[in-house]
Amino acid sequence: MLLISSWNLIFLVFAFFSFLSFYMSIYLLKSSLGFFMNWVVFSWGSCDVSLIFLFDWVSLMFISFVLLISGSVFFYSGEYMEGEKEMARFIFLLGGFVSSMVLLILSPNLISILLGWDGLGLVSYCLVIYYQNFNSLNAGTLTVLSNRVGDVLILLGIVLMINFGDWSFLAWMGDSGVLGFVSFLMILASLTKSAQIPFSAWLPAAMAAPTPVSSLVHSSTLVTAGVYLVIRLGWVYDFWLNEMLMILSVLTMFMAGLGASFEFDLKKVIALSTLSQLGLMMFSISLGLVKFALFHLLTHALFKALLFMSAGCIIHSYKGWQDLRSMGGVMISLPFMSVCFVISNLALSGMPFLAGFYSKDLILELSLMGELNFLSLIMLFLSTGLTVFYTFRLIYYVVRRSYVINGVSNISDGFGVMVKSCVGLTLFSVVFGSLLNWLLVDVAVVVLTSVLKNLTLLSCLSGLLTGGLISQSSYAFNKVKFSFVIWFSGSMWFLPMISSSSLSVFPLKGGASMEELGDKGWLEFMGGQGVNYYLMRLSMFMQFLSAQSLKFFIFVLWAVFSILFFF
Repeated sequence: MLLISSWNLIFLVFAFFSFLSFYMSIYLLKSSLGFFMNWVVFSWGSCDVSLIFLFDWVSLMFISFVLLISGSVFFYSGEYMEGEKEMARFIFLLGGFVSSMVLLILSPNLISILLGWDGLGLVSYCLVIYYQNFNSLNAGTLTVLSNRVGDVLILLGIVLMINFGDWSFLAWMGDSGVLGFVSFLMILASLTKSAQIPFSAWLPAAMAAPTPVSSLVHSSTLVTAGVYLVIRLGWVYDFWLNEMLMILSVLTMFMAGLGASFEFDLKKVIALSTLSQLGLMMFSISLGLVKFALFHLLTHALFKALLFMSAGCIIHSYKGWQDLRSMGGVMISLPFMSVCFVISNLALSGMPFLAGFYSKDLILELSLMGELNFLSLIMLFLSTGLTVFYTFRLIYYVVRRSYVINGVSNISDGFGVMVKSCVGLTLFSVVFGSLLNWLLVDVAVVVLTSVLKNLTLLSCLSGLLTGGLISQSSYAFNKVKFSFVIWFSGSMWFLPMISSSSLSVFPLKGGASMEELGDKGWLEFMGGQGVNYYLMRLSMFMQFLSAQSLKFFIFVLWAVFSILFFF
């Protein structure tokens, strides 16, 4: 069993390299420099197999945030996972997770990107099924199958890039139909990893993992890998897929906001908020605001890690209970954790002078200056209002209202390891928004009319008021829970059912449905057995046609001659 001093040492090592990377990224940003490092892995005769790593301000700044959050999660896990039998396995898996993400960030070519990309998918499966029960197995299977789609698309891109003799980003500096198709494959791969529509079902299901893993996954590693890949390609290739990306991103934002507004699982509400913010990042990339998408990616990593870690402390004090309807009074029993929880929620909703405000408000105002259709504009600001809606609903259920289950009133959060890690991230969530705004943003003033300038404020205020009113009248509101509209909205538009539940619409042999045959998902129909069955039916039908073709030909001749003789 690792001691607390070992966790302190791990945190100090991660923090040291994090601040070193951040300092180097600032230097490279101000000097507009970058460099490659060539590492020869294998050499045989005149053939060299080497890995190339790209060090510029984008990769180093993102690595600094990944290392800082990873060190905080390791430090946090020392108390949260205390008593686990397989602690060594947990630590090795977290280490492999961070290593895969660092490899993906530093990779300038598709081969090494695939190594980090596939490593993230494999280790995430092992972490989701960490508790080894049936629900975790289902969630892990859905997660790994959804991510395998992105792996296949990147493999297809690697095959097509052979035509150019290079797999690096520099090969994108051109205009070709093949490059356009490869960019389309990369966009689809990023949609799978970042859980955009129609690949959104696996993200809430991955909440079966331990809370420290969820904090790391949703802040700076797994789900941000797709956004980072598109950011990397956005600087070297002018996408012709912006309209498709814009439509899918605003649909994802709206769907996640509706789902979080009707969800009562604490971790799933936070997971759906991650999905909404990923949609906002993809939306900003579709408008060409690549640097601002990176800005929001960095600020979101800080307050989302804090949100999951503070929520994990609350769940830990409730002995693993996650239902919002049974929570309340945390501001009395856990005062420090409630402060961290409220600050992270306010940063998520974009309250002024917190980390999320500087990036989120800037993206919304710049989107009003771009080429944006009216429907996307309406859904964008509706999704912003829904973010404030479910954020204040969450604060009311967990912090504001009185006790529902009187089980944590005698528990004090004190100054333990989990509290210390959350307090440190709280300071970064407050300060780093303005610091990154000073470093990255070169827009002096966004000039808009008074109506458009106040549109973001009005949408946030409307979401705040609606969330407060509906939360306090929740019992009357839940009387209509069997309404189809609320069922459809709260179930992520049936995407989890389509992705994982049994489908009875496909007839099989003997007229039986898949559900009657005991199938657990769509894989049976789309996999080898289903394809084999329908290919056999097709082959038998073709044999029947060939056997009956002579009789059919004689019948046609007889009919033709009979008609001619009759006339």
